Amino acid sequence: MWLQYTAVLAVLAGLAHSSAPAGPWDAFNYAPSSKTVFPSTIREQNGSVAVADSAVGSVGAITLSGNWSWVTLDFGKEVGGLISMNFNNVTNSSAVALSFTESPIFIRPWSSDDSSTPSSIEHYDGVMHVLAPLPSGLWTQDAMMLRGGFRFLTIASNSSDDVTFSNVSCAISFMPHVERLDDYAGYFYTKDPVSSDEDFLTKIWYAGAYTVQTNTVPLNTGRRVPAVSSAVGWANDAALGAAGPIIVDGAKRDRAVWPGDMGIAVPTQFVSTNDLLPTKNALQTMFAGMNPFTGALPESGPPLSQQGSDTYHAWTLIGVHNYWLYSGDDDWIRSIWSNYTKAVRFLVGKVDSSGLVNITRLRDWARVGGGGHNAEGNALYYKVLKNSVDLANAINETALADGWVANATIFKETYNNAFWLASIGMYRDNTTTVLAPQDANSMAVLFNLTLNASQANSVSKGLTVNWNNLGAVAPELPDTISPFIGGLELQAHFESGNDDRAMDLLRREWGYMLYTNLSVESTLLEGFTSNGSLLYRATVGYSRDAAYISHAHGWSSGPTSALTFYVVGLRVTAPQGRSWIVAPHMSGLGGAEGGFATPLGWFGVQWSMSRGEYIFQANITTPEGTEGSFTSPVAGSATVDGESSMSIVNGTVIALIGGSHTIEIAIS
Repeated sequence: MWLQYTAVLAVLAGLAHSSAPAGPWDAFNYAPSSKTVFPSTIREQNGSVAVADSAVGSVGAITLSGNWSWVTLDFGKEVGGLISMNFNNVTNSSAVALSFTESPIFIRPWSSDDSSTPSSIEHYDGVMHVLAPLPSGLWTQDAMMLRGGFRFLTIASNSSDDVTFSNVSCAISFMPHVERLDDYAGYFYTKDPVSSDEDFLTKIWYAGAYTVQTNTVPLNTGRRVPAVSSAVGWANDAALGAAGPIIVDGAKRDRAVWPGDMGIAVPTQFVSTNDLLPTKNALQTMFAGMNPFTGALPESGPPLSQQGSDTYHAWTLIGVHNYWLYSGDDDWIRSIWSNYTKAVRFLVGKVDSSGLVNITRLRDWARVGGGGHNAEGNALYYKVLKNSVDLANAINETALADGWVANATIFKETYNNAFWLASIGMYRDNTTTVLAPQDANSMAVLFNLTLNASQANSVSKGLTVNWNNLGAVAPELPDTISPFIGGLELQAHFESGNDDRAMDLLRREWGYMLYTNLSVESTLLEGFTSNGSLLYRATVGYSRDAAYISHAHGWSSGPTSALTFYVVGLRVTAPQGRSWIVAPHMSGLGGAEGGFATPLGWFGVQWSMSRGEYIFQANITTPEGTEGSFTSPVAGSATVDGESSMSIVNGTVIALIGGSHTIEIAIS
């Protein structure tokens, strides 16, 4: 079955095609084909409720009789936008109340889940009242009351009089610049022989992609800060930055630019939709908020505009490199270069006599103990130095590039001397502790701070000590599973060659998120506790408010890019894919395929493993004029495009040029 789509990939070769090929993977795309969506079922009802035939969808009618009779409509997946309906039969005193929730455990006619602010009462947002007299005919929700993320809509009668309504719909607000939300520029497909659902890996790829789509929003739809009073409920009419559309952290909340989140969300965006304008707008927003005297960047964009994070300062700079690598936008790099270099100098200025960055602006992804000579913050500094070399060379700032190379080389040794604990085979959190954090250890492998393969493997093994049956519990935020840092750990296992570990973690942590009936089963949770509850960050800023958790958070979409970059094995190494690598991680699978489009054209890989014949085959399609390489995941006798065979070992690198190639390896 793995070879039947090769011809499709070949047809797309060399074309600047914006759409991925059609195939069985399309059945797992959560994005709706229309920007007007309708409920799929009635989830719950209470009191006197009369439901006409075909009441769910674009036709039919529902009548509520008596105060607090109510019905809950299920859209089947995460959606977000403005509700419309027709009021067919009303009196002068008929009134209704609307409440929204992502999680089914917060379906209730008297309150939505929380988006305005965390509150221990778990019902700060309340309901949206549609007061008497109701209009006869079409009604549309006020734009200020936009609900950015929900699956369930409850409509309750707010008077003793009957009210009949029909044609309930939601006008999708996210990705306002794109008409066909399901028209992806990339795709992924495989069959998982280990999971109880053989389509799990394909589903999680598309769940991550859809999550990031729900986080791509119009400019003036941010959560109002400070929060509106509970009497109002919520308000999503705040300006988010310099220009829109713009990528934010979550569909329901916070609805603001957070550069740390973008470290995971933007690679997802690249491999799925290649919709990079919202990323550019988000980064431009962060630079607009720079302190012009010090070069310090804000932690988040408006309306939050929070300050005081050295790590998120670094994540903005890392985001610049990601955007450049995927877009090839050298002109934009030149336009921000003076501010970019000022921001790098801000970090360099925090390096003290120890040779390490002294982290003094302590706000972070919610972890504790992040100050001083912190391993996570210093790992991010190293990544900034390495990335800055690429950017400087791209615009011929060679003197700066040479200086950053020298700094990075020295810093790598300093980092290992300060943080590596041979006694446990991991990096410690800071120079005064033996705690081995999830974030710094994952980053050390992923950012190539490890000195050799043995050290990287030791870190990978050590990280599994924190696992339970639902995923990786972060020692630096006890009792918490963070899919943001988990996404970095996932990549670190692949990067260190521990594919089985990576897949085990993916199935545990993201399998729970996709299938738990506590969530929306279509997009990905912001985080959860070690026992799977929604009390993420309960005592670290969220006031024990489980209703406040975001169920569509782009920083949790790590598997989407990881499955493309590692399992399919396809990555770009120069802007827009002028150079690329194909290095499949077989990961116990019988085959996988996927690809993405850039302005240069189509990049696609399909590989399969015939265990009966012990034949590995890869079909690679890349644009003419590019160059790359294939790294073999097996040893044996290989042919390239039918040419004479050569003996190779696992890890052999074969140079290729753009075009279509078939590599076949008879495994020894």
